[in-house]
Amino acid sequence: MKSCIIFCLLALVAAAVARPSEHYTDRFDNVNLDEILANRRLLVPYVKCALDQAKCTPDGKELKSHIRDALENGCAKCTEPQREGTRKVIGHLINHEPDYWNQLTDKYDRDRKFTKQYETELRKFRH
Repeated sequence: MKSCIIFCLLALVAAAVARPSEHYTDRFDNVNLDEILANRRLLVPYVKCALDQAKCTPDGKELKSHIRDALENGCAKCTEPQREGTRKVIGHLINHEPDYWNQLTDKYDRDRKFTKQYETELRKFRH
């Protein structure tokens, strides 16, 4: 009987490990995005990492590995803080760093199939 219970527990653990994650890791969900966006010295290395123009920090590498998938799937695997953070960062890039926004869009969505909706929604109204 004990061996049956142990076998069932091991099977459950194996199934949980084998099951693909429903969300991206939440390990970096508490990063202070406002601090990064307010300081180009902090922001630019992340952008250059995503553009393959510089080495990546561990969190930059994690971010970069999910950019295309998140764009193509509407951030379906994002946690709620990641969705909010994504909108904040994209809005900042569109409105304050258009050269970097265009470079990132050229790299990850050349045809602008996915980023167009962000541009329309997050661009500040300008007279």
